[in-house]
Amino acid sequence: MRRTISTAVGVAAAACLVAPAAISGAAAGDDQALTPAQQQALDLGIQVAPKGSADATQGLAKGAVTPNPWLANMKDVTDADYFTWNKRMHDAADQRAGSAKLSANRKAAASVLPPAFVHDEEEPAGSAGSNDSTGNAEPITGFGTAAAKNPRVRILGELADLAGEAPTAITTEEDQGSITLATDTGIDGSGAVTTTSVLGDGPHGSITGDGSNDFDFYKVTVAAGQSILADTEGTPTGLDTILAVYDAEGTPLAADDDGGTGTLSNLAYTPEAPGDYYVLVAGFDFFGPLPNDPFDSGSGNGLADEGDYALAISVQQVDHDFYSVRLRPGDTIGGVANGVANGLTITTPSGEERVGGVGTDASSLYPPTSPLPGGGNTTVAYVAEEAGWYAIEVSGAVGSYDVTVEGYRPGTQGDRGRRQTVLLDFAPGRVNSATWGGTGVVNVTPFASFVPLWGIARTDARKVENRIINQVRANLQAEIAGTNTAVNVDVLNARGNEDLIGQENVSRIYVAGTVAETGINTIGIAQYIDPGNFGHQDEAIVLLDSLSEPAGSAYSLNSYITAASDKIKFVSQAVANVTAHEVGHTIGNYHTDNANDVHNMMDSGGANFGQNLYGVGPDGVGGTADDENIEFVVDTYSPVEGFTHEEDTENVTSWAYAGR
Repeated sequence: MRRTISTAVGVAAAACLVAPAAISGAAAGDDQALTPAQQQALDLGIQVAPKGSADATQGLAKGAVTPNPWLANMKDVTDADYFTWNKRMHDAADQRAGSAKLSANRKAAASVLPPAFVHDEEEPAGSAGSNDSTGNAEPITGFGTAAAKNPRVRILGELADLAGEAPTAITTEEDQGSITLATDTGIDGSGAVTTTSVLGDGPHGSITGDGSNDFDFYKVTVAAGQSILADTEGTPTGLDTILAVYDAEGTPLAADDDGGTGTLSNLAYTPEAPGDYYVLVAGFDFFGPLPNDPFDSGSGNGLADEGDYALAISVQQVDHDFYSVRLRPGDTIGGVANGVANGLTITTPSGEERVGGVGTDASSLYPPTSPLPGGGNTTVAYVAEEAGWYAIEVSGAVGSYDVTVEGYRPGTQGDRGRRQTVLLDFAPGRVNSATWGGTGVVNVTPFASFVPLWGIARTDARKVENRIINQVRANLQAEIAGTNTAVNVDVLNARGNEDLIGQENVSRIYVAGTVAETGINTIGIAQYIDPGNFGHQDEAIVLLDSLSEPAGSAYSLNSYITAASDKIKFVSQAVANVTAHEVGHTIGNYHTDNANDVHNMMDSGGANFGQNLYGVGPDGVGGTADDENIEFVVDTYSPVEGFTHEEDTENVTSWAYAGR
C-alpha cells in the first residue's frame, strides 16, 4: 500500500478507507475515533487492521463476515483488512481475465471490434527524455471510440535503467531511530547504497530496549529532478516492512507497505525540490507503524514487526513513459499494466491528474457484462470529462512492459435510449445476502420497524420512505451537472412497482435488515463497482441496525439527534445519502477520502459519518438549518484503496445514465 502526498513514481500495492482522529458533535469520543498515529498511517495508505483478519468474526453479529472494503461502507476502519482483500481481488481478476467464459459484452467486443493493434514505444531503448512528460507524450492516433478508430490498443515499451552508479555497501549503528540520529548514506545528489540491519535492537526495540518500536532512518541528499528509490527485497521471509520518506522538517511525504514481494516494501518518490530527505524503515504495526515524533526515537506505538532486513536505496533519474489518446466525453476506458509496469496515471487535456493506479486490480468487481479489461499488476478505469488528448503515464521497475488500453461508450447508450430504473425496496421480505458475501437467503426486517428507534412514529414510515426516494432521485438527477446533460434514470419505490423487479435495466437497492440477519458486518454494500454502468440489474443493500442503535457511535443517526432536530428531515436525508452512496458504486464510483475538507457522496466509512455522509452541519446536530446537502463532486480517492489523484464522481454518475 503506497501513498504519496506529492508527485510519485514506481511500484506499490493497495487498500482503503480513511477516517479522522476525532469527530465533532454528539458522537465525539466514540469507539470509531482513531489515534493520530492511525490516522497518519491511513493518510499514507497503510491499513490499521491486523493483516489476515478478513476471515475473522467481527462486530455485533456472531459469525458476521467482514466484507470487501472497496464495496462496503464500513462502520470501523480498524476492521478493514485491505491487504488480504487486495490479494483476493488480484487472484479473482486474473481468473476473470483468463476465463473461457467471457462476458457477453467482451464476446461482442471480440466478434465485432477489430483486434487490438500494437503501438511500439518510439523512444530508443535504454534512453529517456523523449516521452517523459504530458507535454511530449507519444500520440496513439489510431485509438478511439469514434468511427474508423480502434478502441483497443496494446502498448509495448521499456523503462530504461538510468542508474549512474553501482551501489556501495554501508554499515549501521544504533540508535538511528530519528531524523537527527539518521545513518548518513553518503548519497549526495545521486548514488546508491545497500545495507543489512535489524528492527528490534537498539534502545527501543523489544530485543534490547523498551519495546516502543525500533525505527531506522537513513539520510540522502537529492539533486533536482532525481527520485528516491528504496526497497527491502532480500529481507528474510516473515518480516513485514514499512518504508517512508520524510523531509528535513519531519513531514512524511510518501510511504509504502507491501509494494514489494509479499509483505516487503518498494517505494519510489520524486521530491518537488532538491535537498536532504530521510528514508525510514519500520515494521508493520496496526496501531500506527510510524513514529509520533520523527525527531524522537522513542515515540513509537509498540508491538511493531521485528527482524533482520535488507535495504537498497538509490537516488537517480527515473524513466517515465507517456502516451496520449483522444477521447470524447463519456468514453469509458480501462487500462491494464503488465510486465515491469505497476503504475498507470491518466491526465485530462486541461492538465488535471485523475485516476492513478498503484498495485491494485479491482476489475473483479466489474459486473460480468462489463467489457473493460483487467488481470494485471495494476488496472484503472476512467470516464472522460472533456474532449481532447489524454495522457497515460506508465511507471514501474526497469525493463519491458505491456499495457492494454480499451475504450467504450457508456453502457446505457447501447440500450437504445431506454431509461434505467433504480428501485428502492423498503420491505423486501426475503433477500439473498450471499450476493454480497453473506449467509444466503434470509428474512430481513422492513424499514418501517426501525423508524421508531429514531423517535419517529411508525405511522410516519411512508412519509420518510417518500422523502428518501425524492432525495435519492435528486442525487442522481437534479443535482448532477456533469458533462452529460441528458441523465436518463428513474428512482421508484419497489412497493407498487413489483412488476419491475427482475426486469432488464432495473437495479434494486434494499433499505432493510440487520447485520445479524444478513451475516455482513457493514452499513451498506454494493454488488459491483461498474465504471461506465454496463450492468443494469445490480443490487445493493443498506442495513439499518447500526444506523438506529442508541447514541454513542459515529455511524448511529441517534448520535446526531437532539430536541432541536427535525427528525424526519434528518433521517430521510442521512438514509438517502447512504443509499445514494451504494448506488454510486453500482454505476462506477470508488471511495473518496473522508479525512479531507471535501464532503462527497462517495466518502468512505470510518469515524466521520456525520459531516461527510449524513450532512450534519457545524453545530453537530442533524436536522437543523446548517445541515449540508451532500452531493457527488470531485474529490481525492481514498488513500488506502490503491488509487491516487482525483475522482470526478459527478461526471461518473452523469454518464452512468446517458441517453442515446
